[in-house]
Amino acid sequence: MPGFLSKLDRFTVGLVVSVSAGILIPCSGVWDTVFSRLSDAAIILLFFLYGAKLSRRSVWEGLMHWRLQSLVAASTFVIFPLLGILSIPMWNAVLGPDLCMGMLYVCMLPSTVQSSIAFTSMAGGNVAAAICSASVSSLLGVFLTPLLVGLVWSRGGADGVDFSTFLNICYIILVPFVAGQIAQRWIGKWVVAHRNVTSWTDHSTIWLVIYTAFSHAMVNGVWKNLPWLSLVEVLGFCALLLAVVLWLTAFLSRRLRFSREDRIAIIFCGSKKSLATGIPMMNVIFAGSPIGLLVIPIMIFHQLQLMVCSILARRWGRDLEEKKDGSL
Repeated sequence: MPGFLSKLDRFTVGLVVSVSAGILIPCSGVWDTVFSRLSDAAIILLFFLYGAKLSRRSVWEGLMHWRLQSLVAASTFVIFPLLGILSIPMWNAVLGPDLCMGMLYVCMLPSTVQSSIAFTSMAGGNVAAAICSASVSSLLGVFLTPLLVGLVWSRGGADGVDFSTFLNICYIILVPFVAGQIAQRWIGKWVVAHRNVTSWTDHSTIWLVIYTAFSHAMVNGVWKNLPWLSLVEVLGFCALLLAVVLWLTAFLSRRLRFSREDRIAIIFCGSKKSLATGIPMMNVIFAGSPIGLLVIPIMIFHQLQLMVCSILARRWGRDLEEKKDGSL
């Protein structure tokens, strides 16, 4: 677990550096084109490695626990989006259209992988189920997130995912992912054995996309029109959204009579959203549009979910240890 926390610290520092560099040293002109091309290349490599790393066997075995997987998938791709859609009038009135769109995008994302598994393990939950749930969620997210964005945006009168955007998603996300799955029989073991490669690719891609996004926002004067109060409001709405989903996953998993271990996996996998997948995918789905404000809700939600879930995981893990000690 210390290794996970040290990676989290490096990643958080990288986020701060990327945001600061985008604001203080924004790229423009030919460098804007260079960094945009680099972002696309990094995203292609990222999803190729995702495909090579994701074990089809572990996904298939985990699918046998269909009740648990169904509840996690429903929380991620049904409950979250519904909460987002119901909140559109409130978010739009308070935050404005761009931040509202960013909040709504958070609701469409798949679950995290690494932290969901780590927190489930810390709390004494069903780690095997968490591995499968997070993996299946990532796999479904490649297809469902662009679909949900297209459906919700087009119904709301905004530009949805048109055919050219869909083709771009195929070229940059789906094709590399499928290629990675095909190449898994040759390079899968190497990729799994060298997790630092995928970890640094994860982090570097996110840092690069965030730097480019904040650069665009700075060059276009977006930050001049963003009051600090808006950041506080986004934080409040993210906290409320996370609290509601944590309560719902806990309530539903208990009412459906899951074991303690399964409930922990459901709560952690069903309440979290992936920054690692979300920001690269955002760069593709909203290609050609300024995404400086769109990334703010997912960055805030990401940090908030890590802090809250780490507290819960430590508390539940401590409770389990106390019960074990009491039974000796």
